[in-house]
Amino acid sequence: MSLVEKINEDMKVAMKSQDKEKLSVIRMIKSAVQLAKIELKHELSDEEVVDVVAKQIKMRKDSIAEFSKAGRDDLVEQNQKEVDILNTYMPEQLSLEEVTKIIDEVFASVNPTFPKQMGLIMKEVNPKVRGKFDMGEVSKIIKDKLSNL
Repeated sequence: MSLVEKINEDMKVAMKSQDKEKLSVIRMIKSAVQLAKIELKHELSDEEVVDVVAKQIKMRKDSIAEFSKAGRDDLVEQNQKEVDILNTYMPEQLSLEEVTKIIDEVFASVNPTFPKQMGLIMKEVNPKVRGKFDMGEVSKIIKDKLSNL
C-alpha cells in the first residue's frame, strides 16, 4: 500500500470514528500532497510524500518554538499533537548513533580537507538519512566535524 493510499484509508477511519483532530491533520496532509502534485506535474512517489510530510512537521516544530517563547501553551500542545499524527506517516527514524555512523562513513570516503566541502558531504549523506532524521541536526553535526579539521 502506497503512502497516499494509507493516508486515504486513515482519513476514512478518522471520518467514521469522528476523530476531528486526526481528520483535520489528514486533510491538511492531503491538500499539501495535492499542491505538491500540481507543482511537480506528476503523481508523487512515497519518497516525495515523505518530503511533504517532513516539511509539515518542520513547520509545526517551528511554530511550537515560537509559541513557547510567547507562552501560548495551548497552541504548543495543539501543534505537538499534530506533529505526533504526522510522524505516523514518516519512515522509522534513525538514532543519533546511526546518523553519526553514516556521517563518519561519508567523511571516510570523501575525506574533506577544509570546511567549504560541506556540500559534498551533505550530497552523500542526504539520500541516506532524508526523512529519517532532522536534516538541521545532520547539518550541525557535519559543521562540528568540519570545524575540527
